[in-house]
Amino acid sequence: MKQGITRWTPSGMSKWDPFEEISRMQERLSQLFSELSPSGEMKILDTLSPMMDVQDKEKEIVVKADMPGVDKKDVEIDIKNNMLYINANTHREKDEEKEGYVMHERAFSRFARTFSLPANVMAEGAKAKLEDGVLTINIPKAEIEEKQKILIE
Repeated sequence: MKQGITRWTPSGMSKWDPFEEISRMQERLSQLFSELSPSGEMKILDTLSPMMDVQDKEKEIVVKADMPGVDKKDVEIDIKNNMLYINANTHREKDEEKEGYVMHERAFSRFARTFSLPANVMAEGAKAKLEDGVLTINIPKAEIEEKQKILIE
């Protein structure tokens, strides 16, 4: 019988616990990745989803997103069909010399967030700024035409 698999028996003496199996599998995967990594550390590249504040003002929508360590040249902002798309990719390199060896590390981060805006907006006239790790986007609301009734003949 393979390690980590408990066989079901009609007597009910041996029960299979799926959570215990998942835990064992996580331990085995962690061990595998630590063996493959030269530093013994496992680094996972994930897409970070920045925390957002969305404010619905009278004439505009104001969106604030926390994006620490991101340069404004690395940020892309798009608006389509009242959906806001924010993407940023960052890349940092660090050289370090210590007794007899040189360490060269690279770090990559990705920020992405997409959501529906609470009102009809116009992409034209939208403004954005990035200061102290906070991205602020001001998006003007679209003028809403008055509804017109249609009479039935």
